[in-house]
Amino acid sequence: MAMDEETPLVVDHVNSSTQKNHTIVNYKRDVHILSWAFLLIFLAYGAAQNLESTINTEGDLGTISLGILYLSFTFFSVIASVVVGNLGSKNTLILGTTGYWLFIAANLKPTWYTMVPASLYLGFTASIIWVAQGTYLTSTARGHALDNDLPEGTVIGKFNGEFWGMFASHQFVGNLITLALLRGGKGGSTTSTTSLFIVFLCIMTIGTILMCFLSNRSATEKEEEQDSSVSFCYSVVSLFKAVLALLLDIRILLVIPLIAYSGFQQSFVWAAFTKHVVQPTLGERGVGGVMAVYGVFDAVCSLAAGQLTSGLSTITVIVLSGAFIQTIAFLLLFVHYSMLHGVVGLLYPFLIAALLGVGDGVLNTQLSAFLGIIFKHNLEGAFAQLKFWQSLSIAILFFMSPHIALHIIVVIILVILCFSVAAFLFLILKVERAFSFRTAA
Repeated sequence: MAMDEETPLVVDHVNSSTQKNHTIVNYKRDVHILSWAFLLIFLAYGAAQNLESTINTEGDLGTISLGILYLSFTFFSVIASVVVGNLGSKNTLILGTTGYWLFIAANLKPTWYTMVPASLYLGFTASIIWVAQGTYLTSTARGHALDNDLPEGTVIGKFNGEFWGMFASHQFVGNLITLALLRGGKGGSTTSTTSLFIVFLCIMTIGTILMCFLSNRSATEKEEEQDSSVSFCYSVVSLFKAVLALLLDIRILLVIPLIAYSGFQQSFVWAAFTKHVVQPTLGERGVGGVMAVYGVFDAVCSLAAGQLTSGLSTITVIVLSGAFIQTIAFLLLFVHYSMLHGVVGLLYPFLIAALLGVGDGVLNTQLSAFLGIIFKHNLEGAFAQLKFWQSLSIAILFFMSPHIALHIIVVIILVILCFSVAAFLFLILKVERAFSFRTAA
């Protein structure tokens, strides 16, 4: 597909004169609040998601509920930007927390009549909260860069690094809470499980309250859209058209494979890695410890990658480094882990978890930073595309993994990884070529 030569691959910086009349805003404060709120909400949800297949086993209720959740997530990602554009990112963030709260509450009395509706609703709220998160964080970074005359790419990278570093910590903290409160059995006794979800509800409530202290950036976002060369107003029709228009943009088509891969590698950890590698080697109690290691490396790598990001060139280097590390992890999975004994056999799952965590931290920070830089005038649409393709790939692998052997899944993921990196490099070359041509002109 050829792109119109008059359509720029890299959009010029917005004139900062319209921003200078703002009163001094503590943008970093909003990033801190957003990061802590997501940590509190997702440490509860992430730990609950890890437990679904072991505590709600009757009729595979837990597994089917998660499948329904991600299918709902995929469907509503198509219209998520419409909701964000009309409600504003702050209001959407607050509304989005309600789905996670309801899902945890449904686990207090898990039946088909509570879990299925909660999963459907969470699919909707998850789609809008993630589009709002990407929009809000990028808008905050751009505002901070404009007000302080800082390089936009560097600020976007640092803010994404802090957010994703904090967010990735949820696996570590949530699993520690789970290990502390659950006692015995597969998922613990009924009493301890109930206590765990009550604690999670309290933690989520604090996260929701924190969201209310965010600054409202709706006005700023609308000003930026009005200044855009793209006709993009906050009506339902125009927002929906803007989302669909991205599918005709060669830039989004070339980055979709990498977005899809990011979803595949995440669902691989949840659906295949813990089941086929961790549990046979360390038992069910070892899942929490291995996932905690995964979360630590994910968080540290997110923070480091965010600090190193300064523009498209650094994003490219970091993405390639993360892809190489994950390639090593998947190649190591070809080693028949059942043949490993002693200390090496016990350390094997932790090593793989660490490598996968590093790769996930890279993709989370760099994809968000990349979309924020390239699609700055259609943030809601870009992040809606991100969550749509991620959630679709998660749902596909989630339903596929029980019926396919581990080594086949690994081969499929490696093929997708190679293709996605090639498409991403081709996109970067087109962007750099367009930028060089416009600079010379």
